[in-house]
Amino acid sequence: MDPLPECYRDRVLGCWMGKNIGGTLGAPFEFIRQTNDVAFYTQDLGGEPLPNDDLDLQLLWLIALEERGCDLDAHTLAEYWCLYITPHWSEYGTAKTNLRRGLPPPWSGTVDNDWKHSCGAFIRSEIWACVAPGRPALAARYALEDAIVDHGDGEGAWGEVFFAALESAAFCCDDLGRLIEIGLSYLPPDCGIARAVRCAVECHQAGRSWRESRDEILRGYRGASLFNLPHRTSAEDRAKGFDQGRVGYDAPSNVALAVLALLEGGDDFGRVVTTAVNCGEDTDCTAATAGAVFGLMRGIRAIPERWIRPIGRGIRTLCLNLGELGGVHGQVPATVDLLTDRTERIAREMLARCDDRRAVNPLPGETAREPDPLAALYAPQSLPREFSGRIGAVRYRFPFFTVDVAVEGGPTIRDGEAKRVRLTLRNTYKAHSGLTVRWHVPAGWSVAPSSAAPLVLPAIMAPERVLSFELRAGALDGATARCLVELAVESRPTVMAAPVVLVNGNA
Repeated sequence: MDPLPECYRDRVLGCWMGKNIGGTLGAPFEFIRQTNDVAFYTQDLGGEPLPNDDLDLQLLWLIALEERGCDLDAHTLAEYWCLYITPHWSEYGTAKTNLRRGLPPPWSGTVDNDWKHSCGAFIRSEIWACVAPGRPALAARYALEDAIVDHGDGEGAWGEVFFAALESAAFCCDDLGRLIEIGLSYLPPDCGIARAVRCAVECHQAGRSWRESRDEILRGYRGASLFNLPHRTSAEDRAKGFDQGRVGYDAPSNVALAVLALLEGGDDFGRVVTTAVNCGEDTDCTAATAGAVFGLMRGIRAIPERWIRPIGRGIRTLCLNLGELGGVHGQVPATVDLLTDRTERIAREMLARCDDRRAVNPLPGETAREPDPLAALYAPQSLPREFSGRIGAVRYRFPFFTVDVAVEGGPTIRDGEAKRVRLTLRNTYKAHSGLTVRWHVPAGWSVAPSSAAPLVLPAIMAPERVLSFELRAGALDGATARCLVELAVESRPTVMAAPVVLVNGNA
């Protein structure tokens, strides 16, 4: 039996075409705070879409899946960031700077990042949904590993988790209201993304116009206009007080506006993408995401040919290192059809790795037949808490263990300062193991209560073990200080190393 959902290819084609259309439609109005009056493309396109980072980064993640397999995590994606992603703006630039200083995810996306609450992550959620169709928990986990590279513990990470879960569930459900609730179930209920999305839903349910709903969203969840430049906000919006906001706090309002466009547009593709653009803000991102969700729910057959013909089926790139990536074996797919072919191959590999062939993953304690066939699409209650822990710690995965490293107050340290470091160790295999944990620190540093500690780590079903240490710095003479936690397994040749990189905070 084919493990892929019915009409899989039609829906994935709809996703990538909707993404290309929305990004092209919204590009001329990107990050201008105003309402627009757009009914169709406003530029002569000559049969090609505009390039857009919304799709570019997902092409790279496809290549990473093809080259490295399905066991991707944030560390692997960070390697691809450094090699192949060219922009240095906003959250992208901050993350690349942090990665080059040696800071691993999620610290690469958290430290000194004023844009960790911005839009650069939710725009690349579709690849994870398309390779994990009908498995929102799996799609959300991949999305989180992706998002923390450049958004760390910010709202931007929750935006990607929300859309990846919603989009994966769209292969099994065509009720937008249910899909929104499924996406929200993967988020902490009090995060900005969750509150802004609920605002959009409540405004729509109250019968407000899209203009009124848009204003209500901006009233409660807006960031600054582009770099706080006055001319990027219309006179009408300045009169409403919308010219002020927090720099970089863009994901909550823009995620909510994309949701609003889907609610407002219903089964009319043109109305979905034009509503997104007409709300203003990060219009290429909101229209591209709304167009992709529409395509996933209804397939490419529901997208009118009048929207496809002006841009064709090609893909144009903006921010990939094509000299190495595109010039070697033509790795970057040139059309949405080729992109769909390659996405489908990864999805088949992904689903073949799953133990069950149902449309969803079983949850603990569920029966063989769910009274509500969609119930298992929602996140178990523990998952948002697990995700919250993930964005606060660096995770290292080894064949039989995982080690999470969390630094109290963040990874910045000064001369003579003490830092509390928490190690969370999990045995992911069926055999008990004895380990020795040993710290290696720079000269002049100290570790308390001891630089070495033996412990027994029971098999997979046992609780995790948490160890707490205090590191006291000596004199710092570089931008970063590198420590190392060595974990040696007794009676086996296994030695694992978990780096702990701390930033010099003396300046």
